[in-house]
Amino acid sequence: MASAAEALEIITRGAQEILLEAQLTSKLETGRSLRIKAGFDPTAPDLHLGHTVLINKLRQFQDLGHEVLFLIGDFTGMIGDPTGKNVTRQPLTRDQVLENAKTYEQQIFKILDPEKTLVVFNSSWMNEMGAADLIQLAARHSVARMLERDDFSKRYASGQTIAIHEFLYPLIQGYDSVALKADVELGGTDQKFNLLVGRQLQEAYGQEPQVVITMPILEGLDGVQKMSKSLANYIGITDPPDEMFGKLMRISDDLMWRYLELLSFRPLSDILSWRKEVEAGLNPRDVKVRLAEELVARFHDTAAANKANENFVARFRHGAMPDEMPEIELSAPEGGLPIANLLKDAGLVSSTSEAFRMIKQGAVKIDGEKVSDRSLVIEAGGPHVYQVGKRRFARVRLV
Repeated sequence: MASAAEALEIITRGAQEILLEAQLTSKLETGRSLRIKAGFDPTAPDLHLGHTVLINKLRQFQDLGHEVLFLIGDFTGMIGDPTGKNVTRQPLTRDQVLENAKTYEQQIFKILDPEKTLVVFNSSWMNEMGAADLIQLAARHSVARMLERDDFSKRYASGQTIAIHEFLYPLIQGYDSVALKADVELGGTDQKFNLLVGRQLQEAYGQEPQVVITMPILEGLDGVQKMSKSLANYIGITDPPDEMFGKLMRISDDLMWRYLELLSFRPLSDILSWRKEVEAGLNPRDVKVRLAEELVARFHDTAAANKANENFVARFRHGAMPDEMPEIELSAPEGGLPIANLLKDAGLVSSTSEAFRMIKQGAVKIDGEKVSDRSLVIEAGGPHVYQVGKRRFARVRLV
């Protein structure tokens, strides 16, 4: 087992905050296997790379010899955590929770070691808790402390509704740490309040308080908003290899370094070396390839990663047409639609002037054949594949 100092270096990689680091060091110095908890509400059936920031850290703890408690919040999922919301979140039904939980169990072992992972459901103890027990739990926390939570305080100040059941969510999440006797709990930065409630409740129940580690919220492909299926800026861990590889290759050069820090298992020394190579003239695209190959291999296999790389090269560097592209139907006026207007209406260019410029540069193709006549008029029919540059494609039918 690694020394406490070596373990701490691994654990702190990418972490936003550790409360309290001195206590974590003390726990590591005991040499015993720690109980590392992270909770996930099964609010959606599929996990994306944003979720894996936490799961990757759990895997690092496993590699250091510790036990992971992967908590599926099937009970709390029916309450709905309003974290980051300015309105009451709609709870899930029992059937929705159970269906989503099944897929979580299938997906997490693409990262975690099954032999060092205990999957637990908080309904196991919460279903046994009676009304009197719940009242006793509620008595261990105050309304004043609850209103310190940022989203609650803002809603209270603005006169927006806060339902009583919402106060139960942080209490139950905190009680999960009591039930599991957690040594460490991980969560996103938006979970800090709830994680600290766990520390407070453990002390109230006579336990040694858990160390809280918050991890950053991963930005999505747009590099601005957090990765989310609802924002369509996500990479799902069940995405097909080609799709996952292609999405990773589209991230910005700056975002690439953040993804490497939070998602890659390569040593930080390697990533620092790659930074120096890029500063010395290496194309950042080559580093993205390394990241994409690693992640596709993790969630599929090495052969799939290699094939996805080959397909990407064929598709985007050698001008091959992608298998999937937007399919668009446009109305053709009598006499046909000028090529420049078609490209603009299909969203392949921003203006007809850009279309003329791209035709002049030889960057426009129809069904793989280069277009040189800027006055070309397209008659109704098709569909045909229109291409602008190396990456903009659409299958267009004129009617």
